[in-house]
Amino acid sequence: MRGRKPSLRRGPGMCPRAAASAAGGSRAASRAPGAQNVCRLLARRAHGFYARDAGVAHRKNLGLLREIMCQESMKFKNVWTTHSASPIAYERGRIYLDNYQCCISSIAQEPRILYQKPKCSKSEKIEDALLLECPLGEMLPSPSDHKSSLIVLTVQNWLLRLSADSGEILEKIYLAGSCCKFRYLSWDTPQEVMVVKSAQNKLPAAARQAGIQQSALFYLAVFQVLPLSFIGKVEINTKIFGNSVTDVAVSNGILIVMHSIGLVRLYNFQAISEQFMEQPFDLGHEFNWNGQVGVVGKYPFGLPCNIKITDTPPLLFEASSLENAFQIGGYPWHYIITPNKKKHKGVFHICSLKDNALAKNGIQDMKCCSLEPDWIYFHPDMSGRIIHVGPNLIKVLKLKEVKNNADQMEIAEDFTIVANRENCVNNTVTVTASGRVVKKRYNLLDDDPEQEVCKFLSTVGVLNHHTHQPPLQPPALNSPAELPRPGAERSGGSCGAGALAGDRPAQQALS
Repeated sequence: MRGRKPSLRRGPGMCPRAAASAAGGSRAASRAPGAQNVCRLLARRAHGFYARDAGVAHRKNLGLLREIMCQESMKFKNVWTTHSASPIAYERGRIYLDNYQCCISSIAQEPRILYQKPKCSKSEKIEDALLLECPLGEMLPSPSDHKSSLIVLTVQNWLLRLSADSGEILEKIYLAGSCCKFRYLSWDTPQEVMVVKSAQNKLPAAARQAGIQQSALFYLAVFQVLPLSFIGKVEINTKIFGNSVTDVAVSNGILIVMHSIGLVRLYNFQAISEQFMEQPFDLGHEFNWNGQVGVVGKYPFGLPCNIKITDTPPLLFEASSLENAFQIGGYPWHYIITPNKKKHKGVFHICSLKDNALAKNGIQDMKCCSLEPDWIYFHPDMSGRIIHVGPNLIKVLKLKEVKNNADQMEIAEDFTIVANRENCVNNTVTVTASGRVVKKRYNLLDDDPEQEVCKFLSTVGVLNHHTHQPPLQPPALNSPAELPRPGAERSGGSCGAGALAGDRPAQQALS
């Protein structure tokens, strides 16, 4: 009827409370699709709306956290601060200080010390570390294998597995004598296959002047984890890979060799291991190798070099990039490089791995003025999204097909996180010796330390919640192949923990 307001009819068995609830539901349905009410979501979670799917519950929880933290009225308060003369490392809710001698849990409302080990000597210094978590649904030989542990590499070529909760030594493996110095730990396959890499072997100046040539550049020791087992040790030398090799890495079964001229070459490491493996060895077993008799992984023999590459392996892929910056990811496969010229520093090209074609809108240039350059990487959730991080801007990009052209992909912006700052202009006044007043006017840099902004990038579910799409499932090789590894935390001299401050119960519950 004209001029009459629509009303919600009350059924014969509907109570007033149910009628009000139904009316509220109709109002919520008319609301904008992107609007989220934190209290409503908390109530739905309490009633078990997401109990059937753990992934949905996790994504909704991260969505709640995102809604609370991104509102403009949010305020933070400092609840804990510490300082360290050595780099500070962070991994899965644990803060490591004093060269991993002190471990602090950051999960509680106020951080607490899990363990504090006595100060170690320089010979026991830890060079690198990885957090190891047990797989689900598998029976492991030792009860300690079912708890999180920390794998550390010492300056004296010892590989130790420590309890993540107490710091107790669970396993010890001796890698090698003075012939090489192992310095770096990384994942080939996360939480499954680990790679220990040596520093680059360099001859003394006197030996180089005498004309002695060094053929062995790097050594790589590969382990299967939980239980820890030795796969093989391989030598990277100039006879096979050339004199211009500057660095190597293994990621997702791919051997990545980097050259001083900016070339990045990829080889199949699994095929290399199978083709050039001379003899398999097990940790703790006696061996007779080149006239030496010892125990695998024990002092003083360490690990035998049982993978010897005698011929150049087939080349899988080659690319030229500034500073050897190279990543593979997305679906279909794409790679990210910076053109191999200094003037292109900070410019990223996203190209197809199939035919090297540049994607539409595939040139990403943030054009920021900052002390530290912007950086870009494929998101590790295997969704194909690309994260581009600048000093005050985070862009989340995605690959999608070009309309009317299924063979070409384009880079589209999914969403952007902007840090709201006060870009104030500082006016300084200087008085010279003659009494003349000189005024200087300058703008702050984009990454001014006085306006540090926290960037929340580790919550995969936050991105899934925002885009409302499930992660794609590309092939198993979809993770960054990059040096230095992107998962490494940037170290610093101080660390603080913040808590959410506010009057709302939802905020206090998440603080």
